[in-house]
Amino acid sequence: MARRGETADGATIIKKYANRRLYNTASSSYITLDDLSKMTREGIEFKVLDAKSGDEITHAILTQIIMEEESSGGEQMLPLSFLRQLISMYGNSMQSMMPAYLEAMMSNFRENQSKLQEALHARAGSNPFAKMAETNLAMMRAATDALIPGRTAAKPAPRPAASGPSGELAELRAQMAAMQKKLDELGK
Repeated sequence: MARRGETADGATIIKKYANRRLYNTASSSYITLDDLSKMTREGIEFKVLDAKSGDEITHAILTQIIMEEESSGGEQMLPLSFLRQLISMYGNSMQSMMPAYLEAMMSNFRENQSKLQEALHARAGSNPFAKMAETNLAMMRAATDALIPGRTAAKPAPRPAASGPSGELAELRAQMAAMQKKLDELGK
C-alpha cells in the first residue's frame, strides 16, 4: 500500500502549480528544481504531476533541470556535437531507438564507473583505466556504426604492449587522444 504522497511503486508525488511552484506531497512542503536535482542524485524516485490537469510532466521537469544545469555558467556536460547529433535524430527513422540506446549507454557507463571504483579499492594488478578506455572505445565505435548509416569503423592498429605504470599511462593518453579525435570528426 502506498504511503501518503507516494505512488503505488513508492515514487514521491510532486505537484506543479500554475504559478510554477513545486509541492512535495510526501513532506508537505514547497520545493525547487534544485531540490528535485538533489533528489535525483540521491536516487529518490519521484513523479511530477500538473496540479490542475493531473498529467504527468516528469520528463519536461527533468529536461528543465538539465537545461538549467547546462546554462548555469559552470562546466557543461553535453558537448555541442552531441547536442547537434541528438537534435538531428528527431524525425529520423532511428528516433524510436534512441531512448533505449541512450539508456543502455548510460547504464553501461555506470557499470564501468562502478567496476573502476571496485578495482581502485581492490588495487587490482592490471590497469583498470586502460581496460575501461578500451571498452568505451569499442562501445563508441559500435554506436557510431549503428547510428551513422554507411560508416564503417576502421580497426585500430595494434599497439605494442605497454610495460609498467608509465607505459600504461602513455597508452591510456594515446587512446583518449584517439577517442577525442574521433569525437571531433563526428562533430563536424
